Amino acid sequence: MDYEHARHLMIEQQIRPWEVLDPTVLALLGKLKREDFVPPVYRSLAFVDMAIPLGNGQFMWEPKLEARVLQTLEIKRGDRVLEIGTGSGYLTALLAALASHVVSVEIDRSLHEEADRKLKAHGIENVALKTGDGARDWEADGKFDVIVLTGSVPALPEAYLDRLNPGGRLFAVLGEGEVMTATLVTCASAGSCQRHGLFETRVPALAHAAEPARFEF
Repeated sequence: MDYEHARHLMIEQQIRPWEVLDPTVLALLGKLKREDFVPPVYRSLAFVDMAIPLGNGQFMWEPKLEARVLQTLEIKRGDRVLEIGTGSGYLTALLAALASHVVSVEIDRSLHEEADRKLKAHGIENVALKTGDGARDWEADGKFDVIVLTGSVPALPEAYLDRLNPGGRLFAVLGEGEVMTATLVTCASAGSCQRHGLFETRVPALAHAAEPARFEF
C-alpha cells in the first residue's frame, strides 16, 4: 500500500472539505504516521473516513474529527493539555506535537500499554500517560490550558471547568443516542465560561460518565 498517497488523499478529500485549513494542522497530519497507531489488522483502513475499533468497545476517531478538533482548540506551544481517553495514542501524539506537555488518562490498561509503546517508538517524550478513571474529574495533575474528552458524555462534568486556566479551552461531545453535539467550552476566567456548539456527530460514550439529572414521576 502506498501510505503517502493514501495520506495525501485523506487530507485533500476528507479533511480540507471539512473546513480544516490551518496549515500547521495540515502539515502535522501529513507528517505523523497515522498507520503506526492503528491496530495491525486494520492498518489498510488507517486513512478511511471511519472510526477504527481498538477493542473493548473503544474506537479511534475518524481522521476528519481529529483534525477538526485540533484546529478548533488552537493549541499553542506553551499549552498544557489533558486528554481523557488515550485510546490508540494517535490524538495524544498530535496534541503533544503542538503543546508543551500532555497528560493523557486511559481506563483500559491494555490500551494504555500499547499507546505507551507507540509513543515511545516515535520518540514522543512530552507526554505523561496515566491509567485511571477520568470520566468525572482528574485531580492528580492540577490545571490545564486545554482539555479533550475523547468519549461522549451525557452532560459536561462541571469539575473540568475548574481544571482550566484563564483562557482555557475544553472539547467534548455532549449528548446521548444517535445525535450528539461536538462542543467547545472557552473560559476567559474562573467562573466565566461559554459553550459553543460546533457540529453534530456521534462517538462512543466515555466509561463511567456521570448521568444528567432526570425527572422522576
